[in-house]
Amino acid sequence: MGMTRRFEGKVVFVTGAARGQGRAEAVRFAEEGADVIAIDACAEFASTSYAGATEADLAETVKLVEAAGGKIVASKVDVRDFDGLSAALAAGIEQLGRLDVVVANAGICSAAMSWEITAEQWQETIDVNLTGVFHTAKAAVPHLIAQGEGGAMVFISSVAGLKGTPFTGHYVATKHAITGLAKTMANELGAHRIRVNTVHPAGVASGMQINEMGPLFEEYGATLAPIFMNALPSHICQPEEIAATVAWLCSYEASQITGAQIPVDMGNLNR
Repeated sequence: MGMTRRFEGKVVFVTGAARGQGRAEAVRFAEEGADVIAIDACAEFASTSYAGATEADLAETVKLVEAAGGKIVASKVDVRDFDGLSAALAAGIEQLGRLDVVVANAGICSAAMSWEITAEQWQETIDVNLTGVFHTAKAAVPHLIAQGEGGAMVFISSVAGLKGTPFTGHYVATKHAITGLAKTMANELGAHRIRVNTVHPAGVASGMQINEMGPLFEEYGATLAPIFMNALPSHICQPEEIAATVAWLCSYEASQITGAQIPVDMGNLNR
């Protein structure tokens, strides 16, 4: 049996699409009939210990979306650049004809005790994870309203958007903030039948290997590290599992859900 094509004739905008969750989301929507507008910074970040996505990664996303049957307009754009993001989105809409779904996925993470987070770490995380989501929504919403057919937006938050995960105070601050932003926008946009929700993964095999976490887990193994334990006997999700939830949440099957926080967390938030 083939995959349900819930997004036939629809266009989806995905940020952070070069790899990991963003790539999985772009491919999943294409598999379900959508065309895709995709952006990624394809850059190294000063505050992260893992390698950034590359232009080659974004090119691979393009190949995978096309192999799944979708058209794709992909651009190297940083979500911190509002003018560049807006232009890339507008160009994608011009080529593909419309906009229906927005997935604000781009984000970064690093680790330190809260009082040891550097000013540079703090600012870069805020700029990418919070301001980047705001830029994405600010650019997209006028198109959705003008189109007049409703729509769906999902902000990719985290379990760290609903609990105080240790060692990631700056990341937690951004993920709580976009959860609140989504709840407000859900109220404001409800009259336009534009739904806004957040998805809250726990660990995802996305390429974000936060190497500095290891020593912190060791040092605080008996006290803070257990906060990361899950109820299910799993320690990590696959990007495709998050993408499946995002696609459902943006589909007609979830047409009455807005302002919600959907965990895909192996039971982490239940502990």
